[in-house]
Amino acid sequence: MQGSQVLLFVPNGHLLTSLLTMKYLQIQRVITAPQQVHITQGDYDGKAVIISWVTTSESGPSKVQYGTSEEKYDFSAEGTMTNYTFYKYKSGYIHHCLVDGLEYDTKYYYKIGTGDSSRKFWFQTPPKIDPDAAYKFGIIGDLGQTYNSLSTLQHYMQTGGQTVLFVGDLSYADRYEYNDVGIRWDSWGRFIEQSAAYQPWIWSAGNHEIEYMPNMGEVLPFKSYLHRFATPHSASKSSNPLWYSVRRASAHIIVLSSYSPYVKYTPQWRWLREELKRVDREKTPWLIVLMHAPIYSSNVAHYMEGESMRAVFESWFVHFKVDIIFAGHVHAYERSYRISNIHYNVSSGDRYPVADKSAPVYITVGDGGNQEGLAGRFYDPQPEYSAFREASYGHSTLEIKNRTHAFYHWNRNDDGKKVPTDSVVFHNQYWASNLRRRRLKKNNSRTATGLAATSDSSL
Repeated sequence: MQGSQVLLFVPNGHLLTSLLTMKYLQIQRVITAPQQVHITQGDYDGKAVIISWVTTSESGPSKVQYGTSEEKYDFSAEGTMTNYTFYKYKSGYIHHCLVDGLEYDTKYYYKIGTGDSSRKFWFQTPPKIDPDAAYKFGIIGDLGQTYNSLSTLQHYMQTGGQTVLFVGDLSYADRYEYNDVGIRWDSWGRFIEQSAAYQPWIWSAGNHEIEYMPNMGEVLPFKSYLHRFATPHSASKSSNPLWYSVRRASAHIIVLSSYSPYVKYTPQWRWLREELKRVDREKTPWLIVLMHAPIYSSNVAHYMEGESMRAVFESWFVHFKVDIIFAGHVHAYERSYRISNIHYNVSSGDRYPVADKSAPVYITVGDGGNQEGLAGRFYDPQPEYSAFREASYGHSTLEIKNRTHAFYHWNRNDDGKKVPTDSVVFHNQYWASNLRRRRLKKNNSRTATGLAATSDSSL
């Protein structure tokens, strides 16, 4: 009976062959099509991108075709391909391609893959390095791949943000042992593609990227992360992809690794000492630092875990007048006032942070979505250095207006729309804090428009 039904449905072998051929071609397109596409800045000054993607069953070419026309790709670049194993999981073919020599403030279209399995995307390069270049960054941390993660990403994509500053803890794949570790990296790569294929995400690594799992025979830290996420570390003279620096528009962004050695004379310590000297506030007045473990936090979760990095680097942050330090790790939101504890001394009684106009503002945005829940317990009473704190999922944006002012906003997912949950106008540490310098440069400086600052809402 079943055989006769098949004969009635498929009257001849030609039709059956055609159907099988079409199905085979569809499957082939799926398994050879590029996926998990994401880009990051590819050089020091924003005239290059690194485009990364994965092909699952066939390596295919590591080639990117690109141009300024959606239908005409005048240029091409060749990249590299790698893969890795993690326990019994074998990754797909991971491609990284540097596309350099780009023009500032230009929309580029790019295509990866071949034939019917190729895919097309686009990205916008930043304005040229300039102290008054306006630019909007998104700040996301501890994202994961949950319902809350999706809410965070969708809300961010509605803000008009141009580049994501990511403060660590990407996929949370390490919470799934054995084969599922790799699978969770693949699903996260597909999840973020809706944003990361169209604008750079500036990466920093968190504790969930370490993936030290000796019970599975995996003892090489950051193995998955380093294979999947390229960074332009050599452009900033860094010896390690986990710490590096980029300049973008009017910002100089320094990425540090909370889980790599950073005490005196280590490679990261030596690199940061030299990189801070390279910062030119005349060209990039906004100095921003990214790390995973917060230096200041009044949350019970992970309390004081950033203290050792504070002891090593805080005096540098104050001396060089860092504007803002973004961190994650704590699954809540908190913003500090400008404070420092560089004179810490138990014997003399100097044990607490004090107001310091030269110090950074410390902002914790470990509230992207994760999988472990919110860190809802804060120490009570709220410390004097803490300006705002709340255990809710969300993300932040930093909208630089010019060399003197930037508008910062934290968006809480629960509101379902953009509301002024926590907002502040930041005054630049280099330009806005020095009236004499501003007068000397008055022909070049501009005033921020449409920003109202009060004593409680500006820093």
